[in-house]
Amino acid sequence: MANIAFIGLGNMGGPMAINLVKAGHQVCVFDLSEQAVAHVVEQGATTQAQASDCVKDAEFIISMLPAGKHVEAVYLAENGLINHIAKGALVIDSSTIDSPTSINVGAALLAQGINFIDAPVSGGVGGAVAGTLSFMVGGSEADFNQAKPILDNMGKNVFHAGDHGAGQVAKACNNMLLSVLMLATSEALQLGISNGLDASVLSNIMSKSSGSNWTLDVYNPCPGVMENVPSSNDYQGGFMVDLMAKDLGLAMDTAVKSHSSTPMGALARSLYAMHAANGNGAKDFSSAFNLFNQAK
Repeated sequence: MANIAFIGLGNMGGPMAINLVKAGHQVCVFDLSEQAVAHVVEQGATTQAQASDCVKDAEFIISMLPAGKHVEAVYLAENGLINHIAKGALVIDSSTIDSPTSINVGAALLAQGINFIDAPVSGGVGGAVAGTLSFMVGGSEADFNQAKPILDNMGKNVFHAGDHGAGQVAKACNNMLLSVLMLATSEALQLGISNGLDASVLSNIMSKSSGSNWTLDVYNPCPGVMENVPSSNDYQGGFMVDLMAKDLGLAMDTAVKSHSSTPMGALARSLYAMHAANGNGAKDFSSAFNLFNQAK
């Protein structure tokens, strides 16, 4: 049993914190949303009026925050958590942010004797609830080994990607690929539909052929083909278009810094940005299927 502080209880953070409670850990949670805090407290967590009070006795501090600026502010602001976390504690930041910010925050914490890993996740809200997330970890081998038993309570795949910031690079690469696969799958399905094929039949054909991929086989974007996925719930739930557009921006920033060529990633970013601008930002990213729908 570990003493854990969990900061940030959004669609992903809340279920992750609950899984830590279910695993028997002492979990103190903090979020600006009283409703989000109350939901996790109902499951057995505790809370404090200030995040600083949650972290002061914690062995592990896990954060799941919207963007790099929030991570920097929470940890490094004038009265940030860096001033309240005990030396020797391990910070696990599972936010999806830019690699340079992760490196900067990690270096600042280490200078104060506080250990740090970046550990962004893949698997969506469903994976957060089920405890089947994939963690991509950047940090030292020792810190990775210390964190792994905690991460195992929230996920089924925990990878050590490299030094600080490597987890964020891995996440950017993964989500760029995911976005391209979703667009390509949607495009292929719509091509078949426009030429008289049944979407379920075509999905089955491609799933058993060389076109098989996760977005087709597990998260099909065509309404009515697969149960219990956002496309069959008016694209509600899941991973929002706005978040995919944000992650693609991080991927493109990473590509610019390393002089990498990412033409399909750049096109995907443009298409998701356009889709969000057309009022679809809060829908699941599989709603990109409608970009190719001739009936829309």
